[in-house]
Amino acid sequence: MDVPELVVGPLLRYVDGTSASIWVETSEPCEVTVEAGRARASARTFTVHGHHYAIVDVTDSGTYEVSLDGETVWPLPDHPPSRIRLLGPDGPRKVMFGSCRTSVPHDVIHTISHGVDVLRSYGCRMMETSEEQWPDMLLLLGDQVYADEPSAEMLEFIKNRRDDEPKTEIADFEEYAELYRVAWSDPEIRWLLSTVPTAMIFDDHDLRDDWNTSADWREKMAAVEWWPRRVVAGLGAYWVYQHLGNMSPAERDADGLLGKLCAAEGDGAEILDTFAAHADAVPSDSRWSYARDLGSTRLIMIDSRCARQLIPGDRRMLDPVEWEWLTEQLAREGAERILLGTSVPFLLPSGIHHVQTWNEALAQGAWGRRVARWAEWLRQALDLEHWSAFRRSFEDLARLLTRTGKPVIILSGDIHYSYAARARKHPIHQLVCSPIRNPLSRTLRLANIVAQFGIATLIGGFLARTARIPRPPIRWRITDGPWFSNAIATLSLEGPVSVRWETASTTEVIDVATVELPV
Repeated sequence: MDVPELVVGPLLRYVDGTSASIWVETSEPCEVTVEAGRARASARTFTVHGHHYAIVDVTDSGTYEVSLDGETVWPLPDHPPSRIRLLGPDGPRKVMFGSCRTSVPHDVIHTISHGVDVLRSYGCRMMETSEEQWPDMLLLLGDQVYADEPSAEMLEFIKNRRDDEPKTEIADFEEYAELYRVAWSDPEIRWLLSTVPTAMIFDDHDLRDDWNTSADWREKMAAVEWWPRRVVAGLGAYWVYQHLGNMSPAERDADGLLGKLCAAEGDGAEILDTFAAHADAVPSDSRWSYARDLGSTRLIMIDSRCARQLIPGDRRMLDPVEWEWLTEQLAREGAERILLGTSVPFLLPSGIHHVQTWNEALAQGAWGRRVARWAEWLRQALDLEHWSAFRRSFEDLARLLTRTGKPVIILSGDIHYSYAARARKHPIHQLVCSPIRNPLSRTLRLANIVAQFGIATLIGGFLARTARIPRPPIRWRITDGPWFSNAIATLSLEGPVSVRWETASTTEVIDVATVELPV
């Protein structure tokens, strides 16, 4: 048998006050051991589709090492040691967040086309700063990988292994595994992800652009020959590479899937694929959302993609089962504030909010069938699929948040620009940070400013009234932004609550803006 090597990771994932979870992918089945401080823990790998994974829970802070079958493979010799910091009783001081990161080289050509990778630049800076300045948690809010827009490196990988459709998109688990390897193997990214605890949630590009936009979209994709294997592979890979680490050790035990995979004799691909196929077909039977108590802050990460109910005439961002879960999470006692993570923004610029509610009404027949077909085409062409495009869910959540009696900070990405918004009469804040590395062209930046902050502001309300759409139950305004550069944001929860957006040049991380939140 070959000597096992570290393929992806280690990733520092779930962390609380008593334990930390380390996730790895290895080249061969093996025993994975993590030593941190005075703690030592091991786990045997499980196998799916010929790939081998483990998640190990340790119970102490400090620098750590990873060994495979007794041979130390981490840390890297030319990088600082990775470190576990268990959360204190007050929870995290600094929470970093962002979304939309393409995985292309860091050479001059790709820096011109895609900008500087801000997450990589932040990792470089962390290596040179004291631990007290590090973020305590990183929230990745969607589009961690682009399965429908693979890089030239990924396209070459696809070309060398198959010639069937889709030729320019990810098709199966093997290609997803390579996609994640490329995304997380840069040395500076590896070190950052091994040192800062991460919590993740998917968005459309993790599977495919416009994923679950509408019932019409699902019907069209169901007729595409390669889509069934693609969605099964995408959800299965997401469970392994992203969702597994979102769960606490107790939640993993209760979930049961990991136990089945670890107990499987040989490859557990069929077990994972069966789960993923059912999760797509019956979303209410699987939950990708999760919640954590972080001192006086309650973090609730919402699945605003797979949990959608797309019944014409009764569209919901969250199906009834998911909505009941969210209501219960918001009603729990103990937290002084709520952090709500949802990949697509809740509070958009008001004009585009009205345009999306108007478009939904037309797509559902408010102006007749012929207009409905045009409105559906427009919805998919212009990505009109945020909370405002699910008006009933928007209104229900707005009312629910106003009744919590607590400050609510909503963190989102997706739209490739960043801003801050605030409700006028309620302590509800929307913070958007997008992209980490995938900027809009100058033309599209101008088009967004004109459409979302210009034309839409003027005509959005008028269009909503023509479709007899009631006014939303809350009013809000954009207070800061938009900013279109690649960026990462840091929410500071100690002292006056504030958020700072940062971008990067080829040599340094640069402040974009700092906003204090009156909470």
